[in-house]
Amino acid sequence: MSSVEATVAPADNVIAHLGRSSLPEVAARAEDSVRTWAAHSLIQCRRLLLAWARDPATTIQTLLYPALTLLMFRIVLGDSITLATGKPSVYGTVPLITLVAAMSGAVVSALGFKVEKMTGLLGRFWTMPIHRAAGVTGRLLAEAIRVLVTTLFVLLVGFTIGFRFDQGPAAALALIGIPVLFGVAFAVLVTALATVSEGVMLVNIIGIVNTLLMFFNSGFVPTFVYPSWLQGVVGNQPMSCAIDAMRGLSYGGPVAQPLLKTLAWTIGMIVVFAYPAVRGYRRAAETGA
Repeated sequence: MSSVEATVAPADNVIAHLGRSSLPEVAARAEDSVRTWAAHSLIQCRRLLLAWARDPATTIQTLLYPALTLLMFRIVLGDSITLATGKPSVYGTVPLITLVAAMSGAVVSALGFKVEKMTGLLGRFWTMPIHRAAGVTGRLLAEAIRVLVTTLFVLLVGFTIGFRFDQGPAAALALIGIPVLFGVAFAVLVTALATVSEGVMLVNIIGIVNTLLMFFNSGFVPTFVYPSWLQGVVGNQPMSCAIDAMRGLSYGGPVAQPLLKTLAWTIGMIVVFAYPAVRGYRRAAETGA
């Protein structure tokens, strides 16, 4: 037997053995199944969280900026607000900063979405066997985790300047959940805007909205301090409702009414902007593809 025949013979034996053996069969998973959607959403969420964690600008926006803003408000305005209202200012400024951080971080996420569209990454995902809804849900899940981390960090800084949970553990958990729900609802709104506007315009629009909500709310001073013609607007805008609910859950005071208003605002934003966000996300992916 020649050397070539000696080499080929063992290979033939291996192929024949594999042909006789039963290989394991892997069941195909439907792309549109709930299990696939959940798995792909978690993968997209992990991808975004890793990208944000490696980006210094996102870290500053998520952690350092809210913490420094809270300390600045405490040093510059803390005592004045306390003397004017008779209540510790920290119970208004800590909830305020958690909500502002949730909104500001959503803008960073939206700009990242624009970059993914321009670089063709969304289009690449659209041509792959990935659940169509995983991109949106994964992004919203990452937003929820980001807001949760920011909220916990702001609360930790708030503890160093006098913030406390005086209403018990259940109230504390409810308080932490309010910025997360608020942030997810705002992220849906921003995602819808990001699909139809340019990056600079998006930043300008959201910046104006954030500024108005930040300075005309009940976080600094009570609603009755504002002019009478403005009190109804200030008292019922979404940020004031959330701040009043968080103040009641920490310091004490009314909870049911501001909490119901907060739920109405957040659920309303999700209902109104969910379809435009999904439709715009799909259009952006198809265009990129």
